[in-house]
Amino acid sequence: MALIAGTCVIEGRDSALRHAAFLKRLAERLGMPFIYKSSYDKANRTSLESYRGPGIEAGLEVLAAVKHSLGVPVLTDVHEKAEVALAREVADVL
Repeated sequence: MALIAGTCVIEGRDSALRHAAFLKRLAERLGMPFIYKSSYDKANRTSLESYRGPGIEAGLEVLAAVKHSLGVPVLTDVHEKAEVALAREVADVL
């Protein structure tokens, strides 16, 4: 069993690092592997006016910072086939 957790959508670098660090400590306390999950684009929002995220380039930069700063694998979702090539450069799980 592993803890896969994070913010639904990336709100910013500092927020992602803070949340990921907290979740990593929690997983360590529970004796579980941890994978940070957050989205750079939440295209499936209920409201068209909801914040969707920073976009693929800025979002992948944040996920790379989490991955390298905390030494944890990262997971994100992709919505278009064209996004896979960029996302796989950073994400451990798509």
